[in-house]
Amino acid sequence: MSRNATFELTLTRRIDAPCERVYDAFVDERVLARWSSPRGMTIPQVALDARVGKGYRITMRARDGIRYTATGEYRVLERPSRLAYTWQWVDDALPALETLVTVVMTPGDEGCELQMTHSGFPDPAMRDAHVDGWNASLNRLVEELDPRGTAATLALSGDPRSTYTWTVRMALAEKALRYEMVQRAPHSPEQVRLHPFGRIPALRDGDFILFETSAIVRYLDECFAEPALIPGSVRERARAEQWVSAASSYLYDAMIRRYVLQYLFPKGPDGKPDETVIGAARTDIARHLAILDDAYGEGDTLAGASFSIADLMLAPILHYVSLAPGGDELLAAAPNVQRVLATMQKRDSFRATQPAG
Repeated sequence: MSRNATFELTLTRRIDAPCERVYDAFVDERVLARWSSPRGMTIPQVALDARVGKGYRITMRARDGIRYTATGEYRVLERPSRLAYTWQWVDDALPALETLVTVVMTPGDEGCELQMTHSGFPDPAMRDAHVDGWNASLNRLVEELDPRGTAATLALSGDPRSTYTWTVRMALAEKALRYEMVQRAPHSPEQVRLHPFGRIPALRDGDFILFETSAIVRYLDECFAEPALIPGSVRERARAEQWVSAASSYLYDAMIRRYVLQYLFPKGPDGKPDETVIGAARTDIARHLAILDDAYGEGDTLAGASFSIADLMLAPILHYVSLAPGGDELLAAAPNVQRVLATMQKRDSFRATQPAG
């Protein structure tokens, strides 16, 4: 290691597990293979000899098939409080500089306090290039050891009744992911801290915060295993994006803002629903449902053969239309949409996340 290499990064985590288990997660091949890579990557190969002076080799594989391999030597092994090992990338595309990873584990009132320091970087840019990867890996370590699993790191902030929040909740359910649901109103001070425009929902994944429904669903799809919520082919992905955009730009406005919400929060004369607004909305909704009816045809999905982000966006919207006064009449004129909605309402993800009341 270069004597001039002085830049380092330090990350901390509180893990609801004994320090012995945390320590072992760094030196047990089977456990290490389940957490020691960023979201969306897998570890097809890991080999180690957890003795001072011996080493390890770990290979990570990205979704595009590209592999990245790191190797190093153990310098300190003091179970359950401290370990240190060198770190060096062996791929041509990555710097071959040898750095040092030091992990200190301290028992706390609620498990184990972990502090990881990665030192020996020659400049801030190389140090900063490792921050996201280590943060994501440590999130996975927390999930591996914490009894709550992914709920220890994943938190969704919003109102469960919102169609957008419901879409993300369905995506989480499709992926069988546990998470914390934090109920917050749009534009509340707490929500603005997560979403600068004050809208809902927002997702927190450990240190990482993400807003906008489509971005959140795409993130979840790339980070976590099957079923895929983003279609595989170029055309199907483009078609899914087309309907995601249409849902936000056209369908939500007519079906939710100008129709459903007019009944839930009347703004017309004498505190009644504004029939002028509703009448214009019904005209647009009928036209939109005819477009959707043609798009679905005899199928049950909008983009490819499998349930996707496009269908996730539409399910809550169409369901709320079906509950609104006159909604059944509108849907009856679009039998394909009516059939698809009935199918979506039977999905486990729909039933498990349907807002109360």
